[in-house]
Amino acid sequence: MINEYYILRDNEKHGPYSHTELMDMEVNATELVLSPLATDWQEAAELPELDEYFKSIGIYVPTQQNVANFGWRLLAFVIDYAIITIGLGLIVGIFVAIGRLTTSTISDDPLSSTSSTEGDLLFRLIFLLILISYNSAFEATKMQGSIGKFICRLVVVNANGERLSFGTALSRNLFKILSSFFFCIGYFAMLWSPMKQCWHDQRAKTYVVKKPK
Repeated sequence: MINEYYILRDNEKHGPYSHTELMDMEVNATELVLSPLATDWQEAAELPELDEYFKSIGIYVPTQQNVANFGWRLLAFVIDYAIITIGLGLIVGIFVAIGRLTTSTISDDPLSSTSSTEGDLLFRLIFLLILISYNSAFEATKMQGSIGKFICRLVVVNANGERLSFGTALSRNLFKILSSFFFCIGYFAMLWSPMKQCWHDQRAKTYVVKKPK
């Protein structure tokens, strides 16, 4: 029959099932399924009739055709960088204003060269921690990516196309420090990677996928 599907679990053939029954069973994207229109087993994510189902539950299996290119990822980064910079700048500005209002005496030279350098280093450290936390938190939510990635229709997934756990998302963003070494060569590594993975993607076994419209 045209609507008979079989699924391979624990090396045993189960079925037949209808298209609806497969979805009710919450079939995994990487499970092997025998379609009534095919002669060989395929991963469930390869079946066109299940494509919308997997998208509806936030599963985007990475392929060479749907992984995001350098341009899209750079644009998402610029958006996120602007959001965090503006947000952090506003917060710092508020604290500085409050500090000046509550300080009775202000020296002619409130910031010496030493304190200015220390303040700059502190700002950079805080910015880095916020950037790591921001990306890690959003990648582990249903958005599956930062605000910049959401705007650019990008999602970060594992090899099965599933949403990352917070632990995986955190390790991915910590590994970005490694990608930043040697003139950010770890980021440019995606240009010669078949699956467009930066070093931190490779280490965390993650992929950035461009969602279809």
